[in-house]
Amino acid sequence: MSPRAWGILLVLSGAIFLEGIDVAMMGVALPAIQSDLGMSTASLQWVVSAYVLGYGGFMLLGGRAADLLGRRRMFLFWLTVFLLFSGLGGFADSGWMLILSRFVTGLAAAFMTPAGLSIITTSFAEGPQRNKALLVYAGIAAAGFSLGLVVGGLLTAIHWRWVFFAPVILAALILVTAARLLPREERPARTSGFDVTGAVTITGAMLLLVTTVVRAPDVDVKWTVLTGVAGLLALSVFVAVERRSSSPLVRLGILRSAPLIRANIGAIAFSGSFVGFQFMLVQYLQHLRGWSALETGLAMIAIGIDAIVAPVLTPRLVARFGNTKVIATGFTAALGAYAFFLTVGTDTAYAVMLPAMLLLGMAFALAYGPLTIAATDGIDEAEQGLAGGLFNTSFQFGSALGLAVATAVNVAVTQSESPSDLLAGYKAAFVVSVVAAFLALLTTFGGLRSARR
Repeated sequence: MSPRAWGILLVLSGAIFLEGIDVAMMGVALPAIQSDLGMSTASLQWVVSAYVLGYGGFMLLGGRAADLLGRRRMFLFWLTVFLLFSGLGGFADSGWMLILSRFVTGLAAAFMTPAGLSIITTSFAEGPQRNKALLVYAGIAAAGFSLGLVVGGLLTAIHWRWVFFAPVILAALILVTAARLLPREERPARTSGFDVTGAVTITGAMLLLVTTVVRAPDVDVKWTVLTGVAGLLALSVFVAVERRSSSPLVRLGILRSAPLIRANIGAIAFSGSFVGFQFMLVQYLQHLRGWSALETGLAMIAIGIDAIVAPVLTPRLVARFGNTKVIATGFTAALGAYAFFLTVGTDTAYAVMLPAMLLLGMAFALAYGPLTIAATDGIDEAEQGLAGGLFNTSFQFGSALGLAVATAVNVAVTQSESPSDLLAGYKAAFVVSVVAAFLALLTTFGGLRSARR
C-alpha cells in the first residue's frame, strides 16, 4: 500500500479505536460515576444501554446513508457530533444528562462507524489487500477496547469526567487529519430515491427491539412483551415496504448471503457473551474483591493481548486456514475462558485468573477481524455501507442483549449483599456468557462444512 493509503487506513482505524476506547473506559468508570451522581444500579445500566440504544437503533440507517449521501461527508459530520456530545457527558451533573449524552454519542457512532468501514472496503481491492486492511482495522479496534480498560482506570483515578474529556481530544485530532486525508467524493447525482418510509420503520423497529432488551431486567414483563411485539410488527412493516420499494433502504436479497448471515449471528452471540462478561467481571473485582478502578484496569490489560495478536498473527492464520476455522478457534477459546470463571471464589488469586484473561484476549483477536471480513466479503461496492451497518448493528444488538440477560440473571440470583450471595450472582451471570459463546460456535459449523466441500 502507498503511504497515502496507509494514512487513510490509520485515520479510519483511529475512529474505531476512539469508539472502542470510549466504551471500555466507561465500563471501568461506572462505579465512580454511580457514587458521584448517586445513581441506582438500574439507572447506571442505562449509561451503557443508552449508548447501545442509539448505536444499534440507527446503525442500518447510518450504513445506508453513507452509501447514498456520501461516506466522507457522513464520517466527518458525525465524528464532530461524537466529539461534542462526549464533551457534554464530561460536564453532566445528573444521571439523565449523562444518559442523554451517551445516547447521542451512540447515535453519532451509528453513522460514523459504517461510513468509515465502507470507505476502507471500497478503497482497497477485494482479496488479500482488503483482508489485510480489515485485519489492521479490527486489530486497532481491539487495541482501543483493551487499552481503554487501563486508561479508564488511570483517568478514573484522577476523576471520572476525564473518561469523557479524553475522547474529545482524540476525536479532534482524528477529525483534523481525516479532513485532510480522506478523498473528496462527487455529490450523489440523485437523492430523491431515498427510502424514507423504510428508514422510519427500520429505525423504529430497532429502537423498540433494543429497548425491549435493555429494559427487560427492570420493567414488568407485560412492558417487555408489548415493546417486543411492537418492534416485531415494525420490522414486518419494514420488510413489506422494502419488497415494494423501487429504491429500498435494505435490498433484501443481500440476506441471501450465507457467510453474511453466519457472520452477523456469530457477532450477536459473541459480542453478547463478551460485553455481559466484562460488565460482571468489573463488578466482581470492584464490589466483591474491593479493587480500585486502576487495579481493575491493570488486571484486565491481559485481555489486551489481542492488540498484538490481531495485526501480527491473525492475518497469517486467515491466509493459511481460512476465515471460518480461525473464527471457530476464537469462539472455542472464548468458551473456555468464560467456563474458567465459573470456578472463581471470593479470594481467587490474580495469577490464577490471568491465563483465562489471556485466552479471552486471544479469542477476541481470532474472531473479530475475520468476522468483519466475512460480513463484507463478496458484497457489491454500492452496498458496502449497508453490509457494514448490518454487521455493526448485530454487534451492538448482541452487546445489549448480553448485558441485559447477564444483569437480569445476576439480579434474580443475588439475594443479599453478603459475599457468598454476590459471588453466586456473578457466577450465574458468567453462565450466560458460556451459553452465548457456545451458540456463537454453533454458527460456524455450516461454514466449516462449506469450506470442506
